[in-house]
Amino acid sequence: MKIIVLDGYPLNPGDLDWSPLAALGELTVYDRTPPAQVVERIGDAEVVFTNKVALNSTTLAQLPALRFIGVHATGYNIVDTAAARERGIAVANVPGYSTESVVQLTFALLLELTHHVQRHSDHAREGGWSRSPDFCYQLYPLVELAGKTMGIVGFGGIGQRIAKVAMAFGMKIVAHSRTPKTLPGFPELEWLQPEALFAKADVVSLHCPLTPDTTGMVNRSLLQHMKPSAFLLNTSRGPLVVEQDLADALNEGRIAGAGIDVLSTEPPAANNPLLTARNCLVTPHIAWATFAARQRMMDIANNNLRAWLNGQPVNIVN
Repeated sequence: MKIIVLDGYPLNPGDLDWSPLAALGELTVYDRTPPAQVVERIGDAEVVFTNKVALNSTTLAQLPALRFIGVHATGYNIVDTAAARERGIAVANVPGYSTESVVQLTFALLLELTHHVQRHSDHAREGGWSRSPDFCYQLYPLVELAGKTMGIVGFGGIGQRIAKVAMAFGMKIVAHSRTPKTLPGFPELEWLQPEALFAKADVVSLHCPLTPDTTGMVNRSLLQHMKPSAFLLNTSRGPLVVEQDLADALNEGRIAGAGIDVLSTEPPAANNPLLTARNCLVTPHIAWATFAARQRMMDIANNNLRAWLNGQPVNIVN
């Protein structure tokens, strides 16, 4: 059985071990695969793993031997799952592997926005503290989180962990979900529609899937409901946000800041407006990429294939 990994480098830049996957078949790993080479590289392989290389209906039609697609991610919108199902191809994703790492980066962005740790450290190391007439100083306003309201859009596993950490900081929680319900551990949780949530929250954090309904949901109209002191965080999916609208809100001072780990196109164009927007932190889609999370990803993805081969498929999304 031939196994192809189309874009293995983001998952394993050299610190993980492909041998457990190689034990399941004849393995070929490509660091990256341009769209024009997808069909050629998969060829007559029965199994392919992809992270961000798209497998659409046209591509799948040219791969008659393919029987299993493993997605090295939780989101699987890069695969035409309906077309795969019609062709008898199982598609498996990797849920839940990165929750703790995503939560960690979400709060890293928020804490940088509220305390400007890096900016103050850089200034001190450049001699600013040595030149100061006082024992302490602040270059930017410092914001305490206790008593503030965290608005969470999407209240699945990651959203709930975000809420728990926010509560540990003394924050109040409001949330929006397609399926609001009473949840143990959140006795004072308030469910709100997006407009009301954006208006009430001091911090809005996005943790919802990318669907036709959520694409572009954070636009000029919704941003106008936010407080001028509020922050927006997106460690979920780039296309949830209309980037020019967010950049305009930041540059015009209509919101205080943003922390963004995902953009609509990755890598982004050099003129993406968020790269130069006022008080906007941008990280290169790293929330998922701690060593621990990537190891879990690889282990679960390998197990998905192993289970499918044994006739007991798990994490099948089509």
